[in-house]
Amino acid sequence: MIRRTNSTDDFMIRRNNSADSKEITDIPSSSESGVEESKRHSSIPMSSTKRTWAMMTGYMNSTRLLVLVVLCLQNSMFTILRRYSQGVLREEYSKHELLLVAEAIKIAYSAWMIKKNLALSSEVSGDGDGGPTPKKNLPQHLIYLVSTSRKMLMLALIYGAMNILSFVSLRNISAGMFTIFAQTKILTTATFSTIMLKRQYSWTQWRALIALMMGVLLFSEPIWGAKNSTSNVVKYGNPIIGTVAVLIEVSLSGFASIYFEKVIKTDPLQLGIWERNFQLAVGSLPVYLLFIIGDGGGTAGFMGGWSLMTFLLSALGAAGGLLVALSIKYGDSILKTLATTGAIVLTGLLDYLFLGGPLTPSMMIAGVGVIIAICNYTFDASPSPTDLLSSTSSPSKSTQKLATNLVAIPSSGADDQDETRNNISNDKETEMLLRRL
Repeated sequence: MIRRTNSTDDFMIRRNNSADSKEITDIPSSSESGVEESKRHSSIPMSSTKRTWAMMTGYMNSTRLLVLVVLCLQNSMFTILRRYSQGVLREEYSKHELLLVAEAIKIAYSAWMIKKNLALSSEVSGDGDGGPTPKKNLPQHLIYLVSTSRKMLMLALIYGAMNILSFVSLRNISAGMFTIFAQTKILTTATFSTIMLKRQYSWTQWRALIALMMGVLLFSEPIWGAKNSTSNVVKYGNPIIGTVAVLIEVSLSGFASIYFEKVIKTDPLQLGIWERNFQLAVGSLPVYLLFIIGDGGGTAGFMGGWSLMTFLLSALGAAGGLLVALSIKYGDSILKTLATTGAIVLTGLLDYLFLGGPLTPSMMIAGVGVIIAICNYTFDASPSPTDLLSSTSSPSKSTQKLATNLVAIPSSGADDQDETRNNISNDKETEMLLRRL
């Protein structure tokens, strides 16, 4: 009776599972293949809801979301305090000097973290491995990092070129037009991600990115939609030069983000995140020094106009650079872009609450749209084109395992064959009875 019941259950599972199982109903499957088939059967209906919920809970419990939220807060606070410093307090420090001090803070903090990691690795590994790696002594290791920082120096030069291009574009086009073109950084980052990292996104994610770009553009409408926005154009500015400059800057921004991610995740040196930050900060120092010398120290002179607020802004700028690297390590460049884009909405809200900035109904609607677009991208559960291709080109594991079990069934004697026929006939009788009921 027990064997007959198990055979009946296996038969019903195979009947309910797929139409292809009709070809093998004349052979009693083993209990293992029945379990595999039942698992596959139960996993099909939950593909949409449960997979989305699993992905959401996975993000909620990960370091990735924490880093992105902190990065969003850092961007908002950095923007608000910078506006308060220059718009309310009217401080006249040089922004290049502020960024230079921020890079110096990054160098000091990264070196401190490298020292801690070296001490921890020496305690764990000991001196048993006599390798030629100069990573036990901090000064030697820092010299080693400087000598191998060619890739980060290239990235620092790209950031310097982006800074120059932003000045060129703002001299020739209005701030509103510059804001419109700047929103395309989202799409350029995604495009370079597909080209350089061979990463594929679902159509839902592409639509979410476009909706995000449109939402941020609508949220910044008070900047580019003002009646006097055309007055921001220099009298003798060339709009063609300004447009080309901002488009090149946007393209360099997307390339730099993906280039940094590729170096962190695929470089053969396999350096840590603090070591890469140290290299990038060291490469950025000469770039900002050239800006400071070329600007002559600004209106307040060299290191003039500094205050406690200025030092706080330098610390926030350094924290932003470190958080960007962490977000790329635990996520990707697109998620970093989403965090900085979400910071625009948070900045607008804080600007309205504390500094009397604008907050129109259209801005609130656009803010909700931005939040929905971020959630649609982050928690998208639809399979990527690669997953669809692999699922259609290869049979499922359960099907392969079932076929293996069927092939592996040994030939039995006459008694076993008679018993198998009896079980199958009983299965058919049971099925007929269930149909009548």
